[in-house]
Amino acid sequence: MPLAYLTRIAQTPAPTFHEEVRAQLIEELWRELGYAPQRDAVGNVLLKLGPTSGKALLLASHLDTVFGPETNVTVREEAGRLIGPGVGDNSASLAVLTAFLRDLDASQLRRPLWLSANVAEEGLGDLRGAKALLSEYAGELAAFVAVDGYLGVAVTKAVGVRRYRVVFTGQGGHSWGDQSPSALHALGLAVTALYSIPVPNSPRTTLNVGVASGGNSVNSIASSAELLLDLRSLDAQVLADLDNKAHHAVRGAARQVGVQVQLEAVGNRPGGDLHSDILLRLARLAGQPVGLEIKTAASSTDANAAAPHGIPAMALGVYRGGNAHREDEWVQPGSLSIGLGVLQRFVRGYMHE
Repeated sequence: MPLAYLTRIAQTPAPTFHEEVRAQLIEELWRELGYAPQRDAVGNVLLKLGPTSGKALLLASHLDTVFGPETNVTVREEAGRLIGPGVGDNSASLAVLTAFLRDLDASQLRRPLWLSANVAEEGLGDLRGAKALLSEYAGELAAFVAVDGYLGVAVTKAVGVRRYRVVFTGQGGHSWGDQSPSALHALGLAVTALYSIPVPNSPRTTLNVGVASGGNSVNSIASSAELLLDLRSLDAQVLADLDNKAHHAVRGAARQVGVQVQLEAVGNRPGGDLHSDILLRLARLAGQPVGLEIKTAASSTDANAAAPHGIPAMALGVYRGGNAHREDEWVQPGSLSIGLGVLQRFVRGYMHE
């Protein structure tokens, strides 16, 4: 049962860019099952199974969580749920993937099957692990499936994402003795201008200033201030237009106040068509024996990394839970076995496609 692995994985911290300890755990678990995974240059754990000829199906679950190293990741049981930071996203998927390996008879594989526990999916990780896998192996892959998300959901549309760190800088000074422009003033104007940009409801498009900070003290003119900006859209041209308008708004705010501004691109998740029709059909067939209806969704997942390569891709959920990205995230324990069955039937269906 996948639960045999879940608590151990979830209680092994894996902040984005610091997944080493969890990667070691996954590699150890897979080796204990008799496999020989390898670690690549960016830290992904990669296992290649099945025939050596032909293109592979790659199942990938990300290692990282959104929580910092200071977070208490203890998992507790309460009212029939397992609760803890990252217990679902993506510890539950890693547990299901490991249980899948435990039950697999690799000698029966008719086509190449690769599995990966990859780094840096969350936040400013910018899909680093998945991008590295696709960059190196695109020519050897027939399909890419991110094992990630809630049971009954398949992500078939990749939402494009662009992210920026915007830094305003000025001379600063004393709040009474000087009259230099304030970087925080420019930041405030920029936030107002950004949220004044009209965004369409269809195709769905969003703009978010998720973090803003700056200044040194109440009686100091802020010499620096910065924000993190997240732009998303289902349409590439709409996203590009929004990107241009956001740049104009930020630079206009800096000019108006009289400070300098720098925009650093810290994220670029490709969007577009994931060519997932065949994969979705197989997922829906895999859900039928347990009466599970697979619904489609648009999101930003590791599957986005496949979009520029034209490789069929999707993200497939394998557990039931809630409160993702919160410290009280929860998972329904019994759902992992259901998700494991769906994943097993999906792979069997793919092998006979």
